[in-house]
Amino acid sequence: MRLDYGWRLIATGVSLSFFALCGSAFSLAVVVIGAFWSHRRSRQRAVTFVIHHFFRMLVAVLQRIGVMKLEVTGAARLREGVPSIVIANHPTYLDVMVLLSLTPKACCVVKRAHWGNPCFWGIVRAAEYVSNSDPVELVEAGTRQLAAGYTMIIFPEGTRSPGASRLHAFSRGFAHIALQSRSPIQPTLIDCDPPVFTKALRWYHVPSRAFRMRIDVLDPIEAGRLSGDHASQSLAARTIAQVVEAHITQRLFQHGYFKAAN
Repeated sequence: MRLDYGWRLIATGVSLSFFALCGSAFSLAVVVIGAFWSHRRSRQRAVTFVIHHFFRMLVAVLQRIGVMKLEVTGAARLREGVPSIVIANHPTYLDVMVLLSLTPKACCVVKRAHWGNPCFWGIVRAAEYVSNSDPVELVEAGTRQLAAGYTMIIFPEGTRSPGASRLHAFSRGFAHIALQSRSPIQPTLIDCDPPVFTKALRWYHVPSRAFRMRIDVLDPIEAGRLSGDHASQSLAARTIAQVVEAHITQRLFQHGYFKAAN
């Protein structure tokens, strides 16, 4: 048991170091290549392709070496469906890595801090990820990416979930994007057991066994059916955000990801 724990601790540290090293090297490479690759859309497609396959490889390696297990239901909706707005809860730092590994043509909404992160700054720019710092630009940029054929991955809590079978309140940016782009909303449930890489746990807090991530991609939702008869887009977006938050929370309990309090 101690040997197994020690192996997973070392393997986790090596994997994270490899990820950080590759991220830094990739950020530097895309800046250099970008200086000679003037066609913006083809450059974005190439970077998105590399990110998707890199994360597929990393997820496969983590499973192979016994650090994690992955169970996915409804993955075809991410691979084969029309461009949509993936809305997911956010229990762990690894959520975005797994979703990008499952979605061949994806764009993310990311924190402004990642634009200055030494490991990610070049990647988020070259992939044309969307910053959450300006609500108006977020909606406009998200709508542009959907029109270009990219699925938007958004964690509407804005940060990792607090745990204890609850979520942070959802922001309304994704609802405004859905209304403006007329794209479907793709609710997605994420669970990690035992918890790792949460707000409270550092990378070296390795659990006693390999953690299992479960991804459940639910049926898509048409935003227009949720907005009601509100003449105001702001009120319609508020309604959509509240309904989707309640829908995801309910399904988290129904699927056993959340536990009801005794």
